[in-house]
Amino acid sequence: MTLLNDNIPDHENALTKEWIITNGIGGYASSTIIGTNTRRYHGLLIAATNPPTGRKLMVCKVEETISQNHTQTMLSTNQYVNTVYPEGYYYVKGFTRMPLPTTLFRAGEAELSKTVFMVYNSNTTVVEYSNASTVPFRLRLDPLYAVRDYHSLLRENSDYHYFVKNDGQKHSILAYAGAETLYFKHTKGQYTANPRWNKNILYNIEKQRGQDFTEDLFSAGTVECQLNPGETMHLVFSLDENKINQDPVELKAMEIERLSALVPSTIHNKFLADLIVASDQFIVHRKSTENYSIIAGYHWFTDWGRDSMIALRGLCIATGKQKEARSVITTFLNVLKHGIIPNRFPDYEADEPEYHTMDATLWLFIAIYEYDLRFKDTPFLNNVYSKLSEILQHHMAGTKHNIHVTEKGFICGGTFGLPLTWMDAKIGDHVFTPRIGCPVEINALWYNALKIHSYVLKRIGKKPDEKVLEITSRVENNFENSFWNENSYLNDLISEEGQAEESIRPNQIYVVSLPFSLLPKEKEKMVVENVNQYLLTDYGLRTLDPNHPEFKPDYSGDVWSRDAAYHQGTVWPFLLPEYFTAYLKVNNYSETAKAGVVNSLRFLKDHFYHDQCLHGISEIFDGLNPASGKGCMNQAWSVSNLIHLISTAKLDV
Repeated sequence: MTLLNDNIPDHENALTKEWIITNGIGGYASSTIIGTNTRRYHGLLIAATNPPTGRKLMVCKVEETISQNHTQTMLSTNQYVNTVYPEGYYYVKGFTRMPLPTTLFRAGEAELSKTVFMVYNSNTTVVEYSNASTVPFRLRLDPLYAVRDYHSLLRENSDYHYFVKNDGQKHSILAYAGAETLYFKHTKGQYTANPRWNKNILYNIEKQRGQDFTEDLFSAGTVECQLNPGETMHLVFSLDENKINQDPVELKAMEIERLSALVPSTIHNKFLADLIVASDQFIVHRKSTENYSIIAGYHWFTDWGRDSMIALRGLCIATGKQKEARSVITTFLNVLKHGIIPNRFPDYEADEPEYHTMDATLWLFIAIYEYDLRFKDTPFLNNVYSKLSEILQHHMAGTKHNIHVTEKGFICGGTFGLPLTWMDAKIGDHVFTPRIGCPVEINALWYNALKIHSYVLKRIGKKPDEKVLEITSRVENNFENSFWNENSYLNDLISEEGQAEESIRPNQIYVVSLPFSLLPKEKEKMVVENVNQYLLTDYGLRTLDPNHPEFKPDYSGDVWSRDAAYHQGTVWPFLLPEYFTAYLKVNNYSETAKAGVVNSLRFLKDHFYHDQCLHGISEIFDGLNPASGKGCMNQAWSVSNLIHLISTAKLDV
């Protein structure tokens, strides 16, 4: 148990530390370590009604009150516009994230331990309360409900009636006609109906992000019970009526056993082991394809093609999860269209997948290559090679969004108002980082895709494709002369006519870090040195040289301000392992180079354990002075790429 403070926890600091647990189908529970919800996405049960999407926030939190020696102590903490009430954070004496989020409260002689966990593959959350002291006390619990889309906020609403059906210690709650029924059980105590609205709760991070930031939550009633020393009681919230009939003690034991089995017995590095456990949160079951997929990040992302293919390497391949890796690849190949895999599966069932990407499909080749290096799965290659050929044929013939092959063999594409690379921030038709033409990392990926296609054909005993070989040769002959900048780095983009966009950006690092390189060794070193000089930080790579007039030092403010900075200087942790891969490569994986990488990773390691999402890696950091994580609090490729680097380079971090 990590002690926050022997006296009173630092309220503001505690609000910056969050946790999340997931259920394998896109649902989750998440809050801060003192139980104050600071985001619209925080809650005890965010259910995935159409796994892994259709997320609805069902249960926001539980307000806890201890009564002992005729004294009542409210343990919850909520923020309002002009006040904090109650101030339960005074009584938080400890929090631990592993194996399950557990908070210790102390009020006088009374000590209450609170643990939250989810049931795997079920929209079910269990909250366990234990008397950890030597004195008895009474515990009153007041669940607060919303039942809304997790992107939205709720105000007191006459259409919300919250019909409650009570049956002893089991209850069902229907917020409005057509809503999902929420089932609720308490294993001890008496339920008292007391319907009311708790109004104007403030979500501080939403306010900082320039979003609507207040919400009204509904209380249907309270549960009150006596807890003697050593006794435990549970609240169970679920969309599955059968789950509330199961023993929560057994459910907890099953979840702890599942988590402990995630780490291979051959791994003894604690940081790597904890990263692997954290990475499991992103691997989900997709109902529409009956296969696995990968959530790009929590709280608000769904499964994105680009993120999935990049993250797959660390989440599944490096960790030996062959079944899951094969399934994720199959998920995206099954919805291949015009030679492109989806950039994004939508939030809502009625919406079609989006195919706005130049790179996601090319990353799929990298994933398949690394999959085969790890698992030597020839039958799988036989199953997918025709899809890989189909992808290349569409690209060579020209496909959506003006994606086509130039005379020099490069991939070129893009249309006004539609960003196709990972630097994809836009509002309306305004694209903040337009990269129409031949982006450097897209062409590194294109070359790797061509080489991997030939590799796959050779692996399964088929003749090489002469057209593919011819384009491969064209790329090899033209890349260096076309992209190399006389100042010893790679231009970020060239037009089809050969005009260069000379901004110093991190995308050039992929030419060195990907399996098949297009540069001689001395120029690879120059690329690494350029990135080191202008873009490297302790937490990731900047997306733009700080000397560039368009550089944005901070990621803050309203949506426009944040998106304007998103790829114009903001630091991305997922790029750091790519840099270190390139750095180790040009230094021949020497022990000195490895020691330097290990020393540099201490900052992200500290962030993983102590900042923002505990046991998670943030999406981004400020560009000029990166310190605390921002954006999505736990990002799949941020976690995955660390696993990939540590595993493949055999680093003792």
